[in-house]
Amino acid sequence: MGLFDGMDQMGLKKISQEDLFKADEPAKKGAPAAAEVKAKPTITEESYLLERTMDCPVCGSKFKVKAVKSGRVRRIGQDKDLRPRFEQMDTSKYDVVVCPECGYAAMTRDFKNIMEPQKKLVLENIKPGFKYEEPGSIYSYDDAIKRYQIALVNAMTCGRKDSEKAYLCLKMGWVIRGKGESLDKEAEDYEAQLKKCNDDENEALKLAFDGFIAARQKEEFPMAGMEQSTLDYLLSVLSMRFDRYDIAAKLVTGILGSRVAGPKIKDLARDLKEEIVEHQKAKEEG
Repeated sequence: MGLFDGMDQMGLKKISQEDLFKADEPAKKGAPAAAEVKAKPTITEESYLLERTMDCPVCGSKFKVKAVKSGRVRRIGQDKDLRPRFEQMDTSKYDVVVCPECGYAAMTRDFKNIMEPQKKLVLENIKPGFKYEEPGSIYSYDDAIKRYQIALVNAMTCGRKDSEKAYLCLKMGWVIRGKGESLDKEAEDYEAQLKKCNDDENEALKLAFDGFIAARQKEEFPMAGMEQSTLDYLLSVLSMRFDRYDIAAKLVTGILGSRVAGPKIKDLARDLKEEIVEHQKAKEEG
């Protein structure tokens, strides 16, 4: 079992890690009784969603996708690796658009950005045999993961930049983390499910790390919507996750010495520097 299992069920080839970075009711009449208490409407994830009609730039078909209502969810913080957290829901589940007709998929912000030669590649390599049905209501975590898988196949097929593929892997890792956090702790197989989520998250984030490292050497900033200091901070966090403290230390030093890095990212870098120092001390003592 692996991160990209189940691709064949959608008519897609399984991704090879080695190739990823290769080149309410109406009101009742009458006044309510004194003892009657009005029930508050149930607020569900679906309450924060709307249906948006999309035009596929590849095959021209029209289809509907779920999207988060602007300004309705409240951000309450972020994880160390910049994953945003919202009070009401995990918005990352809704960041990929998939055309159910031809299989073209991409991040919402990039969906229209496809050139004619890339359209041909999608029609020739993805559309034949593609099978996918848009979920009826909300997107489950498994729905979202499938959508990121399809987007990654498209990114590889179309020869997207390493930074774009890496960003998809990063977001996919965040969604898998969300799935792990949502698991029923009372379930008999909770530990096995959690391990699978942790393993898949690490796999996705390692791919993101490798892709961003490759992109940093040959692409210009901004990269995947990030300026250099932001990407370097993200890479330093991922470096520490995979025990590459040498890379993390170098990147953090660069951020703290930068004239253009903002105070917020420098504060985050200082926190990382303290962790690196503690790690080095523990290593020396051990």
